[in-house]
Amino acid sequence: MWASGFTNAPISQALVAAVVLLPFLATLADAKYYLWLEVRPHLLDYHQFWRLFTWPLCYTNSTEVLFAAMTFYQLRVIERLWGSRKFASFILSTLPYTTLLPPILLTLIIRPLSFGRINYLPAGPTAIVFALLAQYHAAIPYIYKYRLSGTLPAPGSPQAGREYGMNLTSKSTSYLLPLQLALSQLPGSALVAAIGWLVGFAYRREILPGAARWRVPGWVIGAAAQKERYDSLRRRMEGEAGRATGVDVGREHVRRRGLVGGLLDQFRGAS
Repeated sequence: MWASGFTNAPISQALVAAVVLLPFLATLADAKYYLWLEVRPHLLDYHQFWRLFTWPLCYTNSTEVLFAAMTFYQLRVIERLWGSRKFASFILSTLPYTTLLPPILLTLIIRPLSFGRINYLPAGPTAIVFALLAQYHAAIPYIYKYRLSGTLPAPGSPQAGREYGMNLTSKSTSYLLPLQLALSQLPGSALVAAIGWLVGFAYRREILPGAARWRVPGWVIGAAAQKERYDSLRRRMEGEAGRATGVDVGREHVRRRGLVGGLLDQFRGAS
C-alpha cells in the first residue's frame, strides 16, 4: 500500500520544515541580506568568507520556498527507498560539495570567463535539491509513457508518415517544480542546479571522494527506536497471522509445541 504524508520519511519532513521556517525567521530578524553571495564586493572587497557557508541555508523569496518545499515533499520517496540512515548520510556527505563547489567555481572560473558579468549566487539549498533529484531520476522508474503531439499533416503530404510530438513519462511533471528553482534567478540558480546534479551523479557512480560508503551513526536518526518499532510491528503481524490461521504463535503455542514435541520424541524412542 502506498504510504501517504511523511510516513517513514522523518528526514524529509525535517527538510520541508526547515525550508519553510528558516526564511520566516530570517525575515523576522531582517537578516536576508546576509544570505546571498556576490563575489564582488562580499568576497573580494569585504572578505566576508563566512558567506561561503551561509548562502545555502534558506531562500529569500516565497516563490522559491514554495517550489523547494513541494520538491522535498515529492523526493521523500528516496528516503523510503533508501531508509533514513542512508538518506541522512547522503545529505551530510555531499553537503561540503554542494556548499563549497558553486562559490569556488563562480569565483575562480565562471566570473573571470564572463569578465565579471556573472557575479551573483542566489541563496537557498538548490544544489541539495538537484543532488537528490539525480537520485530520483536514476532510482525511481516511470509507470507509463505518453505522447504530446500537435496538428498532424494531411494524408498524402510528404510528411504524412512521420511522427510528431514529444514522448513523456509519468515522471516528467515531477521535474517542473525543480526546473522553476533552476530558472528563478539566472544565471546563478542554473549554475547551482547544474553543480548539484553533477554531485548527485558522482555519488550515484561512487566517484565522489568520501561519500558513497560513509554512514551516519545509528543513534543520530534513532535507529534503536526504529528497530523497536519494527520488532513490535513484526510481533503484531505474527499474532494477527496466527489468529487468522487459527494457530497461536505466542508463548503458549511454543509451550504446547514443546510438550507435543516431547511426547512424539518419546514414542519415536520407544519404537
